[in-house]
Amino acid sequence: MEHVLGFVALAAGLIIGLGAIGACIGIGLMGGKYIEASARQPELMNALQTKMFLLAGLIDAAFLIGVGIAMMFAFANPFKLI
Repeated sequence: MEHVLGFVALAAGLIIGLGAIGACIGIGLMGGKYIEASARQPELMNALQTKMFLLAGLIDAAFLIGVGIAMMFAFANPFKLI
């Protein structure tokens, strides 16, 4: 039973860690592309900024869903053997 709890803790850490890395890389790439696009066509900066912030929120939402699932595994462990 102890090894099951250890694996659950490891899985929760991996879910949070890899989700954070993926979200940071995605937002970083998107921000860089936004800067490039606004430098090429400054008249589209407002429309692109709106879309960029919308996508940043969706990327963060996907990461926070992963954090919620990891917290469920950590605190209300469905794999816990009685």
